[in-house]
Amino acid sequence: MEPVVLALAGSAVPRRDTADWAAHEARLRGVPLRVRSGPLPAMFPATMVVCEVRRTDAVPPFFGAPPAEVPAPVVLVPESVGPSRHRPDVTVGVDARDPAPAALRFAFDSARFRGGRLRAVHAWRLPPEAALLPFGLPETDRATWEDQEVQLLADVLRPWRARYPEVQVLEDVRLFAPAEALLHCSTNAALTVIGRPSCGVGREMSTGSLLAATTCPVAVVAS
Repeated sequence: MEPVVLALAGSAVPRRDTADWAAHEARLRGVPLRVRSGPLPAMFPATMVVCEVRRTDAVPPFFGAPPAEVPAPVVLVPESVGPSRHRPDVTVGVDARDPAPAALRFAFDSARFRGGRLRAVHAWRLPPEAALLPFGLPETDRATWEDQEVQLLADVLRPWRARYPEVQVLEDVRLFAPAEALLHCSTNAALTVIGRPSCGVGREMSTGSLLAATTCPVAVVAS
């Protein structure tokens, strides 16, 4: 079994919340926990890699590569993470026009292990022509565009719902920028999942900016 890896920078001692989160995750998945110091070698086998970061860090300084280039999902645990490991729900950012299958798979698995609900967040914007309307946007037009976005997300999630029938899914379509939409929906989550580079959230915000505002660990899943 590939372990959950708690990665340490040099000989540093992890924060208690980070160590507890990694140990809890290993128990949920039924795999061992390993603690490793120093850089991770290429293609290091792991179910996931857990590491703590300061809110000013874009990526862990000892990786030598962005989380998106690490084969295993990388879970970044920010400072003041709070009691997130005791929460059951998982949030995933979804670009319904260019979904990230690896991130969706990891998010569904994470919700299944926890017995929690998966909130799939798709952000959208009004099309450029909306700004050209002389008397503002009619509510009927806005509703039509939003219905199209809702359908796009439903189409993306349909095969995943069939594959994970035990996971309750909340489809959440928001007229926000991707980062803002995800932050609004992750307040009470155990974990927030983003994919790179396919996920719209991953493209339009840095991991560091998400960590600066979120209250739960962030999983970055390479596509």
